[in-house]
Amino acid sequence: MSDIILRPFEWRDVPEITAIYRPYVTDTVITFEYDPPSEAVMAGRFGTMVDLGHPIIVAERDGAVVGYAYASFYRTRVAYRFTCENSIYLRQDMIGQGLGGRLLDKLIEESRACGFKQMIAVITAERANSVRLHEKAGFIHVGTQEATGFKFDRWIGVTYMQKAL
Repeated sequence: MSDIILRPFEWRDVPEITAIYRPYVTDTVITFEYDPPSEAVMAGRFGTMVDLGHPIIVAERDGAVVGYAYASFYRTRVAYRFTCENSIYLRQDMIGQGLGGRLLDKLIEESRACGFKQMIAVITAERANSVRLHEKAGFIHVGTQEATGFKFDRWIGVTYMQKAL
Protein backbone atom coordinates (compact mmCIF):
# COMPACT_ATOMS: atom_id res chain seq x y z
CA MET A 1 0.00 0.00 0.00
CA SER A 2 3.00 2.31 0.21
CA ASP A 3 2.82 2.77 -3.56
CA ILE A 4 -0.56 4.48 -3.24
CA ILE A 5 -0.68 8.23 -2.94
CA LEU A 6 -3.60 10.17 -1.55
CA ARG A 7 -4.13 13.49 -3.28
CA PRO A 8 -6.82 16.09 -3.92
CA PHE A 9 -9.42 15.54 -6.63
CA GLU A 10 -8.64 16.78 -10.14
CA TRP A 11 -11.12 17.12 -13.01
CA ARG A 12 -9.24 14.47 -15.01
CA ASP A 13 -10.35 11.93 -12.34
CA VAL A 14 -14.03 12.06 -13.32
CA PRO A 15 -13.98 9.15 -15.84
CA GLU A 16 -12.20 6.78 -13.43
CA ILE A 17 -14.35 7.86 -10.46
CA THR A 18 -17.44 7.23 -12.57
CA ALA A 19 -16.13 3.77 -13.54
CA ILE A 20 -15.36 2.90 -9.90
CA TYR A 21 -18.83 3.95 -8.79
CA ARG A 22 -20.75 2.13 -11.55
CA PRO A 23 -20.57 -1.45 -10.12
CA TYR A 24 -21.67 -0.17 -6.71
CA VAL A 25 -24.86 1.03 -8.39
CA THR A 26 -25.46 -1.95 -10.68
CA ASP A 27 -24.34 -4.82 -8.45
CA THR A 28 -24.66 -3.81 -4.78
CA VAL A 29 -26.95 -2.22 -2.23
CA ILE A 30 -24.15 0.03 -0.96
CA THR A 31 -25.89 2.85 -2.79
CA PHE A 32 -29.62 3.06 -3.33
CA GLU A 33 -29.15 4.55 -6.79
CA TYR A 34 -30.62 2.35 -9.50
CA ASP A 35 -29.06 3.83 -12.63
CA PRO A 36 -25.33 4.51 -12.92
CA PRO A 37 -24.73 8.23 -13.34
CA SER A 38 -22.91 9.49 -16.41
CA GLU A 39 -19.58 11.27 -16.30
CA ALA A 40 -21.44 14.56 -16.76
CA VAL A 41 -23.64 13.87 -13.73
CA MET A 42 -20.65 12.85 -11.63
CA ALA A 43 -18.77 15.96 -12.73
CA GLY A 44 -21.75 18.03 -11.59
CA ARG A 45 -21.81 16.34 -8.19
CA PHE A 46 -18.09 16.80 -7.68
CA GLY A 47 -18.25 20.34 -9.03
CA THR A 48 -20.69 21.27 -6.28
CA MET A 49 -18.28 19.94 -3.64
CA VAL A 50 -15.34 21.71 -5.29
CA ASP A 51 -17.30 24.98 -5.30
CA LEU A 52 -18.09 24.53 -1.60
CA GLY A 53 -14.46 23.73 -0.76
CA HIS A 54 -15.40 20.35 0.68
CA PRO A 55 -12.75 17.62 0.85
CA ILE A 56 -12.42 15.13 -1.99
CA ILE A 57 -9.50 12.72 -1.80
CA VAL A 58 -8.32 10.45 -4.58
CA ALA A 59 -6.18 7.34 -4.08
CA GLU A 60 -3.82 6.79 -6.98
CA ARG A 61 -1.52 3.91 -7.88
CA ASP A 62 0.75 4.05 -10.92
CA GLY A 63 -1.25 6.94 -12.37
CA ALA A 64 -4.63 5.18 -12.02
CA VAL A 65 -7.41 6.11 -9.62
CA VAL A 66 -8.04 3.15 -7.30
CA GLY A 67 -10.38 4.80 -4.81
CA TYR A 68 -11.84 8.06 -3.62
CA ALA A 69 -13.54 9.61 -0.63
CA TYR A 70 -15.42 12.80 0.01
CA ALA A 71 -17.36 14.63 2.68
CA SER A 72 -20.09 17.15 2.06
CA PHE A 73 -23.13 18.53 3.79
CA TYR A 74 -25.22 15.94 5.61
CA ARG A 75 -28.28 18.09 4.87
CA THR A 76 -28.51 21.35 2.96
CA ARG A 77 -30.36 23.44 5.55
CA VAL A 78 -28.11 26.02 7.17
CA ALA A 79 -28.41 24.56 10.68
CA TYR A 80 -26.58 21.44 9.42
CA ARG A 81 -23.65 23.40 7.95
CA PHE A 82 -21.13 21.97 10.43
CA THR A 83 -22.18 18.35 9.87
CA CYS A 84 -20.91 16.32 6.92
CA GLU A 85 -21.64 12.89 5.53
CA ASN A 86 -18.78 10.79 4.26
CA SER A 87 -18.51 8.46 1.27
CA ILE A 88 -15.72 6.07 0.31
CA TYR A 89 -15.53 3.99 -2.86
CA LEU A 90 -12.74 1.65 -3.92
CA ARG A 91 -11.96 -0.05 -7.17
CA GLN A 92 -13.15 -3.64 -6.74
CA ASP A 93 -9.63 -5.13 -6.71
CA MET A 94 -8.61 -2.79 -3.85
CA ILE A 95 -11.26 -3.87 -1.34
CA GLY A 96 -9.94 -5.44 1.86
CA GLN A 97 -6.40 -4.06 1.64
CA GLY A 98 -6.65 -1.20 4.15
CA LEU A 99 -7.17 1.57 1.62
CA GLY A 100 -10.63 2.46 2.96
CA GLY A 101 -9.13 3.15 6.39
CA ARG A 102 -6.39 5.34 4.93
CA LEU A 103 -8.93 7.32 2.95
CA LEU A 104 -11.23 7.70 5.96
CA ASP A 105 -8.40 8.91 8.21
CA LYS A 106 -7.35 11.52 5.65
CA LEU A 107 -10.97 12.53 5.07
CA ILE A 108 -11.53 13.07 8.80
CA GLU A 109 -8.41 15.25 8.95
CA GLU A 110 -9.45 17.34 5.95
CA SER A 111 -13.06 17.62 7.15
CA ARG A 112 -11.84 19.06 10.46
CA ALA A 113 -9.70 21.57 8.56
CA CYS A 114 -12.76 22.45 6.47
CA GLY A 115 -14.65 23.43 9.64
CA PHE A 116 -16.95 20.44 10.00
CA LYS A 117 -17.67 19.47 13.62
CA GLN A 118 -19.56 16.18 13.13
CA MET A 119 -19.26 13.44 10.53
CA ILE A 120 -22.13 11.07 9.75
CA ALA A 121 -21.74 7.70 8.04
CA VAL A 122 -24.87 6.35 6.38
CA ILE A 123 -24.25 2.66 5.81
CA THR A 124 -26.42 -0.04 4.32
CA ALA A 125 -27.34 -2.10 7.39
CA GLU A 126 -25.91 -5.33 5.99
CA ARG A 127 -22.43 -3.87 5.36
CA ALA A 128 -20.58 -5.14 8.45
CA ASN A 129 -17.20 -4.31 6.92
CA SER A 130 -18.16 -0.63 6.57
CA VAL A 131 -19.41 -0.58 10.15
CA ARG A 132 -16.08 -2.05 11.36
CA LEU A 133 -14.13 0.47 9.29
CA HIS A 134 -15.97 3.34 10.93
CA GLU A 135 -15.75 1.83 14.41
CA LYS A 136 -11.95 1.63 14.03
CA ALA A 137 -11.96 5.35 13.19
CA GLY A 138 -13.90 6.17 16.36
CA PHE A 139 -17.44 6.39 15.02
CA ILE A 140 -20.30 5.32 17.29
CA HIS A 141 -23.56 3.68 16.25
CA VAL A 142 -26.38 6.20 16.60
CA GLY A 143 -29.28 4.38 15.00
CA THR A 144 -30.72 2.04 12.43
CA GLN A 145 -33.67 2.50 10.14
CA GLU A 146 -35.25 -0.77 9.14
CA ALA A 147 -36.44 -1.40 5.57
CA THR A 148 -35.86 2.17 4.36
CA GLY A 149 -34.59 1.34 0.88
CA PHE A 150 -35.88 -1.08 -1.72
CA LYS A 151 -33.40 -2.45 -4.25
CA PHE A 152 -32.99 -5.79 -6.02
CA ASP A 153 -36.51 -6.80 -4.94
CA ARG A 154 -35.85 -6.55 -1.23
CA TRP A 155 -36.07 -4.11 1.64
CA ILE A 156 -32.80 -2.84 3.11
CA GLY A 157 -32.10 -0.99 6.34
CA VAL A 158 -29.63 1.79 6.98
CA THR A 159 -27.19 2.15 9.87
CA TYR A 160 -26.13 5.59 11.07
CA MET A 161 -22.77 6.21 12.72
CA GLN A 162 -21.33 9.48 13.96
CA LYS A 163 -17.98 10.94 14.96
CA ALA A 164 -17.30 14.26 16.63
CA LEU A 165 -14.50 15.97 14.73
